[in-house]
Amino acid sequence: MTYRNTITNDMTVGSPVRLILVFAIPLFIGNVFQQIYNVADTMIAGYNIGDAAIAAIGATSSLFSLLMNFASGLNSGYGIVVARAFGAKNQEKLKRSIASMVILNLAITLMITSFSLCFLTPLMKLMNIPDSIFSDAYAYIAIIIAGMLATIIYNMLAGIMRAVGNSKTPLYFLIISCAINLSLDCLFIIGFSWGVEGAALATVIAESLSAILSGIYVLCKYHEILPSRQHFYLEIPLLKEMAATGFAMAFMLCVVDIGSVLYQRAINGLGEMLIVAHTSARKIIGIMMMPLASIATAYSTFTSQNWGAGKTRRIHQALKKVMAMEIGWGLLSCFIVLLLGSTTVRMLTGTADNYIIDNAVLSLNFHFVCFPALGVLLALRTSLQAIGRKLLPIISSSLELIVKLIAGIWLIPRWGYWSVCLTEPIIWVSCALFLIIVFLIQKPFNIKEELNDRT
Repeated sequence: MTYRNTITNDMTVGSPVRLILVFAIPLFIGNVFQQIYNVADTMIAGYNIGDAAIAAIGATSSLFSLLMNFASGLNSGYGIVVARAFGAKNQEKLKRSIASMVILNLAITLMITSFSLCFLTPLMKLMNIPDSIFSDAYAYIAIIIAGMLATIIYNMLAGIMRAVGNSKTPLYFLIISCAINLSLDCLFIIGFSWGVEGAALATVIAESLSAILSGIYVLCKYHEILPSRQHFYLEIPLLKEMAATGFAMAFMLCVVDIGSVLYQRAINGLGEMLIVAHTSARKIIGIMMMPLASIATAYSTFTSQNWGAGKTRRIHQALKKVMAMEIGWGLLSCFIVLLLGSTTVRMLTGTADNYIIDNAVLSLNFHFVCFPALGVLLALRTSLQAIGRKLLPIISSSLELIVKLIAGIWLIPRWGYWSVCLTEPIIWVSCALFLIIVFLIQKPFNIKEELNDRT
């Protein structure tokens, strides 16, 4: 089945590596621009308001990630079902899957936003945010949460386009909205002196524009795959499939982020200066992680489409090359950060405090030595989700939760910032080794092939 006027990319035919890279490069650039939202807030706030502003933005970052990753994890799971339907050339299921995506996203986003705003103060107190930055941190995260619907709508629309192989168009909208975000940051923070509230407003307005532009584009260019009224009468089996896949992906991410909230609580107890150091290091880690995440996401889409088409040998053949790309970027990132870590921290924050810089660099060094293991972990987790193997990624995420709980409750209060630097690298290596052993024993990509060979 072909869609004559719709921009799609059938990843079930052609060179796997070329298809993955062509898909991943725009996705990577888009992810970098998405990171620029937060980095711009940090840089402009740091240079114009001071280190306290960076601490206020960073103190609630894990809480925001928890909320956003729950909703975006649902979207990623829904997108897997859409990609399978596209790979199987099942137009009816494709349209019903997109209809389910719309309904579930709107309902869940409304619940998340309402719950978060109602219980924001006790959640922030639970996170042990210092009194000196509490009001600024509250103002920043409250505005971001209030505008969450725009972010989710954009992610949903981008997820639909990516599920059918189009990773370029979401990039264009992100570039436009990023330019608007930077301009508004300068206007609101420097021109109007609105402080961290201005940084949050700039982000929400920019994300709203990206959602509006994406919506207009999808309505114009993807009408052949968009659902009509009858497709919104949801079928129970499809709804169960969407919910199972979506909640499995969301739970996998949230298990990690629940640990991160408690982990952040322990870090907040170390004082404002170390919050700034940790926030600075996390921004750099987030940017350098983007190629790893982009390749893993591209491979997930490739896997979903080929699994739907029953072409599992292609999935297995591509895995080795994807792993090589992930490890290669991990090693290159390690070299770059070891060489330029302190310079990057100074440029990002505008701080001249050597205590902040030295502790941020210490964190970077430990994290980037283990970056190749993170690449392996991301590739294996997303590929298992793409073929419907939900339990193993959840188990590896639960392992991450346990380690972060131990660190947040016991290690960080006792051993301080060194525990912050070591916790995530240990998690990455342990989870990667767990999934590698599972792959070697179970060979999950061979199961469907064997069934096909018998029939």
